[in-house]
Amino acid sequence: MVDKILFTATVDAHIRHFHLPYLKWFKEQGFEVHVAFRGSENIPYADFKWNIPFSRSPFNKDNIKAYSELKKLIDTYNYRLIHCHTPVGGVLTRLAARRARKKGTKVIYTAHGFHFYKGAPLKNWLLYYPVEKWLARYTDCLITINEEDYELARKKFKAGSIKKVDGVGVDINRFKPPAEEEKLALRQEYGFNEKDFIIICIGELNANKNQALAIKAVKILKERIPNIKLLLAGRGNMEKQYRKMAEKLGVKDNVLFLGYRRDIPELLSISDIAVSSSRREGLPVNVMEAMATGLPLVVTDCRGNRDLVQNGENGFVVGIDDAEGMAERIEYIYKNKKIREKAREYNLENIKNYSLDVVRIKMSEIYKEMLKN
Repeated sequence: MVDKILFTATVDAHIRHFHLPYLKWFKEQGFEVHVAFRGSENIPYADFKWNIPFSRSPFNKDNIKAYSELKKLIDTYNYRLIHCHTPVGGVLTRLAARRARKKGTKVIYTAHGFHFYKGAPLKNWLLYYPVEKWLARYTDCLITINEEDYELARKKFKAGSIKKVDGVGVDINRFKPPAEEEKLALRQEYGFNEKDFIIICIGELNANKNQALAIKAVKILKERIPNIKLLLAGRGNMEKQYRKMAEKLGVKDNVLFLGYRRDIPELLSISDIAVSSSRREGLPVNVMEAMATGLPLVVTDCRGNRDLVQNGENGFVVGIDDAEGMAERIEYIYKNKKIREKAREYNLENIKNYSLDVVRIKMSEIYKEMLKN
């Protein structure tokens, strides 16, 4: 009889974006691979897909139905191992797998960034912290992806084991710094010239990603760097508001809303600097992809960003609401060729620790450890 494994997440895109290499690994080991999420996307390497009506809101009644369907699924298929992701997906999966664990199923949960963190609203600590602390007892392995979460979990939670893994892995063969002539040719193809100073900010346009900070920084810099361009790659519920802000601040020609893009490697290749304006992160993939492209970085002082950016080495960390500080550091990088070269060297060396190959080895070791018990 073939052993079965299950990956769960609140939405299908999470599995597709971050976990295909690990589904592939299990297929190569001879497992029957199941995935469960809300959505109908085609997921490579999955033998069975289950559309479970998860809701991102913990208070949505759809999650009651999701729990019921998930429990039935887990009790039916006797999975040897379950790996759950995302806050709601992780909570409901661990609750639904309690009986299965008594029969030998191992449960792994990857926290892609706890909702409680230094500086988080009190309500986050009151709601999410007690739930995660309680559910740790139903978790055979709790994986964290940044130093702050790891230290908190290690000191406060009673999971079977607690590990730190450096994110989901970046394909450094896909993200590479372009040669100067290649960068110039790409710029021409995208409608830019060599004198444009291009800042890129990648992520869903929402309050947490806080692109308003980057827009304000461009407003400050417009007169000092007349050829400045900010590329916002992503969609989200704040897009209309951000467009109005750019127009009100007089930078609508400097801020380009690109929408959802599949050409992120090329967009990074035409850019001079990458920024992250987030209020909260786990371990941001967009920052790691920029590192792999050799770009200097200006990021906000939040968990995850702090793990990747060292002041004066590969960029700078600024306050979460400090538009002046962000503008100052962007201008410094713009004027200072030496820091750009230093950041490039630092990033190309250090991103190796976060490469897909390295992370895949770490994850395979964890999977083997769980499967042998």
